[in-house]
Amino acid sequence: MADIDISIAGRSYSVAARDGDEPHLRHLESILQKHAETAHRASGGLNAERTLVYLSLILADLVDEVQRNPPQGVSPVLLERIADRLEAVAAALEEDAAEA
Repeated sequence: MADIDISIAGRSYSVAARDGDEPHLRHLESILQKHAETAHRASGGLNAERTLVYLSLILADLVDEVQRNPPQGVSPVLLERIADRLEAVAAALEEDAAEA
């Protein structure tokens, strides 16, 4: 287990991370940083604790939105791309079978 430093809303925190989890924690840090400025403005810039409360509220609101409105199925564009690739694979297999 390693300690890594992450920065949230202008403050650094040391966080314990399991081996191999560092990239995931860096990804989470980037998500927090994406919303940190909004949280800082909402808190009036009074203190880091208040900013973290607003940041938590922003993230909780995003989680609540996804829970209330979960994504519906697979995108039609993605399905079309998958179908195109499957057709290309089938054609390649048929071509290989014909040559053998």
